[in-house]
Amino acid sequence: MATNPSRPNFCGRTRREFLWQAGGGFTGVALSALLGQDGFLARQSVAADGVTEWRNPLAAKPPHFAPKAKNVIFLYMYGGPSHIDTFDRKPKMTGMDNKTVSVKTFGRGGHRNQGRIVEPRWKFKQYGECGKWVSDLFPHLATCVDDIAFVHSMTADSPIHGSAMLMMNSGKILSGSPCMGSWINYGLGTVNENLPGFVVMLDPRGGPISGAKNWSSGYMPATYQATVMRSSGTPILDLAPSGGLTRPMQRRLLDALRDYNEEHLASRGDNHDLAARIASYELAYKMQSAAPEAVDLSQETAQTKALYGLDDPTAGPFARQCLLARRLVERGVRFVQLYSGGNHNDANWDAHGDLKANHDLHAAETDQPIAGLLKDLKDRGMLDETLIVWGGEFGRQPTAEYAKGTGRDHNAYGFTMWLAGGGIKGGVSYGKTDELGAAAVENRLHVRNLHATILQQMGLDPNALSYFHNGLDQKLVGVEGADPIHEIIA
Repeated sequence: MATNPSRPNFCGRTRREFLWQAGGGFTGVALSALLGQDGFLARQSVAADGVTEWRNPLAAKPPHFAPKAKNVIFLYMYGGPSHIDTFDRKPKMTGMDNKTVSVKTFGRGGHRNQGRIVEPRWKFKQYGECGKWVSDLFPHLATCVDDIAFVHSMTADSPIHGSAMLMMNSGKILSGSPCMGSWINYGLGTVNENLPGFVVMLDPRGGPISGAKNWSSGYMPATYQATVMRSSGTPILDLAPSGGLTRPMQRRLLDALRDYNEEHLASRGDNHDLAARIASYELAYKMQSAAPEAVDLSQETAQTKALYGLDDPTAGPFARQCLLARRLVERGVRFVQLYSGGNHNDANWDAHGDLKANHDLHAAETDQPIAGLLKDLKDRGMLDETLIVWGGEFGRQPTAEYAKGTGRDHNAYGFTMWLAGGGIKGGVSYGKTDELGAAAVENRLHVRNLHATILQQMGLDPNALSYFHNGLDQKLVGVEGADPIHEIIA
């Protein structure tokens, strides 16, 4: 191809010439993306309103008060595990199998006033110094009960998966609100800009109902939404910028920007903002190296891998996620959410048909990995500052959903969740459901109380942390506010 003598080809001779030519070439598309991510191409020193001084939204911020926890790992049991078959023992149900009783329930099948009892299919035993009753579903986790606070009187506003999951994650049954991880990163920022501040890892069988709404930043800037990280293969998809820039080309652009900054702006004294932008591009560049290192489990000992059950064919996938969660919080990631159960029906804890087959599977997948996580964090001195939360969007009813079979319908009237570490008392149980586990009857709590507890432990006042939207100071705990569960806080 003939060249135009009036436009000599400077590509590759110097970094400055490369930058000059790239501005008018195809790679300028990617460069524009880099420069435009935080407003550099608009007005360098102000925010989008043209007045407010621009600040990095993820810069570390001081907490409202001294925190008990630095990180949160939310072990989400998608589908709704049965509280009365796991941690909420109901001895009076023994011998009542298939007996019809009067009991008010509300689930997928609507409102009912009576039902056929499904007696728990697993035996319960006492464990630990606290003597906590745990079913045979969790023999490994049962050995950790002295580090766990069980909350048996949780309630929610919806017995339907989609809206109940949104409530558990964002505090509201309607979509469009930020989830917990977004609120925490909004309130505290990040201590490691080489990695996301909020990570979600999904079940290999697929994502939950409502999808990305469960880890969305809602009406907040997209900066605060979660990064979905895979537990195998490339950890973060689409990490590299579009436009055809390879890592060496990105490096050349960063070096060229730095040279231009030093040589052309330093003398005028207006290079501070550009320096900040270059630093942010540098962090994005480094993240491509930091993320693979964070998920490199070859650095772990054989003893640690065995503790989590990494080589177990059933528990292996969730074990990998639990071990990755520990590595991420170790590196400063604020909020990590792991999903046990994916897709629909028996691919998750939603036991409408065969309760025993369903819960046998999902408990076997998660029991050893979760126990391994708790023990590993404790051995490393990290459990005191890492808050672990376990639970689903609701529990299950004590009665059968159908005329035959052992399946249980959804139950938002009363269910169990547990917390450990991060300033939470161990070996305690709080709240109570009735003798059949149909509804909370003592120290009734709402999902908002759980959220308030999580924020409190992270050093954030749940009733002060707000974001102005639609004419209101919006809060994770709702505009009406909510109290933490003080009885389980050490």
